Amino acid sequence: MNPDFVFVDECAPGIRWDAKYATWDNFTGKPVDGYLVNRVVGTRALTAALEKAHEKAESLGFGLLLWDGYRPQRAVDCFLRWAEQPEDGRTKARFHPNITRAEMFEKGYVARRSGHSRGSTVDLTLYHLTTGELAPMGGDHDLMDPISHHGAFGITEAETANRQHLCSIMEACGFHRYDSEWWHYTLIDEPYPDTYFDFPIS
Repeated sequence: MNPDFVFVDECAPGIRWDAKYATWDNFTGKPVDGYLVNRVVGTRALTAALEKAHEKAESLGFGLLLWDGYRPQRAVDCFLRWAEQPEDGRTKARFHPNITRAEMFEKGYVARRSGHSRGSTVDLTLYHLTTGELAPMGGDHDLMDPISHHGAFGITEAETANRQHLCSIMEACGFHRYDSEWWHYTLIDEPYPDTYFDFPIS
């Protein structure tokens, strides 16, 4: 692993994680190339900013749950191969009910070169510290649909408020949002803005 990359759980132990692409619970329906263990990796700069976000979230009664951080380029290549395969319907209803696999790329939900591969982008959500339950956000991780956009219509006031809480926490800690995915944030001062890494998470 690049020496400037670390396991988030080792540097920010109060943050929960569930690395979806290391599991069968993702839009491809199986573990993705390059994710050999269920852990989240990122640059040291990302981890330091996440520690600040964790503290800010706690002050509001929330914890952070990470779904993805650094993503090897081989995982992105795996997505591309998957998109070229015939639709089997196994994950469509949950992750891309209204678009085709190819349209995931055309509409910007999946990229051929992902910011995640630079090591300072994270997918995450909030959970309630009192119960441990995820805060309702009006759609799950990787739901590729307009309802996942910031400012989307069709979600409840509570879901809108929770998205706003997450956004305010992350932006206060040096991140900028991706407008089409409420869960996706990138460090503004990322240390490797032009480098796409491909070492596996192991």
